[in-house]
Amino acid sequence: MAKVINCAYCGGTGKDPFNLLSPVSHCLVCNRSGHVEVEEPMKACPFCSGSGKNPLGSRVPCIVCGGKGFNHYASSILCVQCNGSGKSGDGLPCTRCGGKGFK
Repeated sequence: MAKVINCAYCGGTGKDPFNLLSPVSHCLVCNRSGHVEVEEPMKACPFCSGSGKNPLGSRVPCIVCGGKGFNHYASSILCVQCNGSGKSGDGLPCTRCGGKGFK
């Protein structure tokens, strides 16, 4: 079952949070609606800390949650490689859990 939540990338405004093209440009993640669907059960994305923004510093949506800020979790077992952080030693998404923090 999917749950509708506010888009983390744009903060629910439906506008590009970085005003890259213009102040009226639409959000890449929610396409102007301000809302996204995430399959339940869900938890905040550990890779971007729920912000929806790529923590590697670029102005693109998080590569793990797609900018939604939350991920669907089928398991509650912490990933043994990243210990639930979702990050590998070099700051990229964990290769074992795909950056979700759970396996």
